[in-house]
Amino acid sequence: QKFFFCDGTERMKTQKKQLILAVSGIKNSGKTTLITALLPALKKRNLSTAVIKHDGHEFESDVPGTDSYQHQKAGAYGTAVFSKSQFLVTKRVSEITAEMLLPFFPEADIILIEGLKDSSYPKYICTSPQENATPDEVAKRILELLPKRRVGETSSNN
Repeated sequence: QKFFFCDGTERMKTQKKQLILAVSGIKNSGKTTLITALLPALKKRNLSTAVIKHDGHEFESDVPGTDSYQHQKAGAYGTAVFSKSQFLVTKRVSEITAEMLLPFFPEADIILIEGLKDSSYPKYICTSPQENATPDEVAKRILELLPKRRVGETSSNN
């Protein structure tokens, strides 16, 4: 059976409120494809899901041409943009980990981390887009692993 979560079983027992799951694999193994197909399957099951993407290289953290991009290029070490219902923060730091980002998503039932194949998080390992499990198979397995008190709760119940 090519399926399923490796490592992290002890860590899963200590995760009280959320299931944190890494979706890992080599480049072009279908991680993003699986996650983008998995998100609607989880939403359909009334689960609030956040995604944290690990990038092994430096990346452009803002959109060229925007005011906040110009602020950053002019020397701001951090910028924030917000509206009534969402925000975006970019900040240069010496080092950041996925654990430092988890507190931004306290309402999430599930936090998927794209990448981090060497982490101790429970993970689904993508091998190739043709061989990966279907989003419904992964969603069903996630439901089995999700702490029972979170299943079916909504943000208003938390």
